[in-house]
Amino acid sequence: MQTIRLGGVPEHFNMPIHLAIEQELFSNKDIHVKWVEFPDGTGAMNKALRAGKIDMAIILTEGITRDIANGNPSKIIQNYVSSPLRWGVHVDAKSAFNTIDELESKRVAISRMGSGSHIMAYVQALEKGWDTSTLELVEVGTVDKAIEALSNKEADYFMWEHFTTKPLVDQGIFKRVGDFPTPWSSFVIAATNDFIAEQKTIIKVFLQVLNAVTAQFKQVNEIEKSVAERYNQKVEDVQQWLSLTSWAQKQISEEELKTVQKRLLELKMIDNISENDFLLKKL
Repeated sequence: MQTIRLGGVPEHFNMPIHLAIEQELFSNKDIHVKWVEFPDGTGAMNKALRAGKIDMAIILTEGITRDIANGNPSKIIQNYVSSPLRWGVHVDAKSAFNTIDELESKRVAISRMGSGSHIMAYVQALEKGWDTSTLELVEVGTVDKAIEALSNKEADYFMWEHFTTKPLVDQGIFKRVGDFPTPWSSFVIAATNDFIAEQKTIIKVFLQVLNAVTAQFKQVNEIEKSVAERYNQKVEDVQQWLSLTSWAQKQISEEELKTVQKRLLELKMIDNISENDFLLKKL
């Protein structure tokens, strides 16, 4: 049985992976998917891909695009969630801030450099017309550490996926002052170049199994209750999230990739619009 070390965040977007593992859909195809969880997100997964500690990752589109441009020896092998990611913009519940516009030039907590919370803070600032050179970053690691940073006034705001952090808003820990959706697909699937070279057949079978699950995911009986229970969500919130979320079963387009690259170039997060082979075009 071939093992795939697959990295991902502990969020509801990855429920299809867990269903496939638990229903033995991968093992029935002689594939052992070893799930490796990364609570601190895309920056940590990029580091693990570079170090060869994982073979593949379910990873934010902007994060892996930036890192491949900057030398990560990996490729995007398929789109995963084609709908935009809805980034909630959060402050401490007791904060005097009530709108995103009030956060200009304020300190932003990020999980780590190269993470979605890092990149999207800059994308939001650019969209708002703020001077991105004034952004002060406070690297915190996890959401729990972001809670501490905001509570202790070590940072002023923190961006994280809307529904993942909604329980914290409901509990009066965070106050959400707005949302900022990505102008591109939320998540893609990436693999290291070494793993692609050695295991193309295994990758193809893995994607076939996963795509069959994601294509029918919303029709799974009482899926909203299962997601709510696993991820500490309210059923009505999961229903809203499902209505906003689309899973993909094909490769991300080169046009969309160029859109991401152009934004990263504008933010000086990459040096040029690279013609490097970011996408795996055929298995």
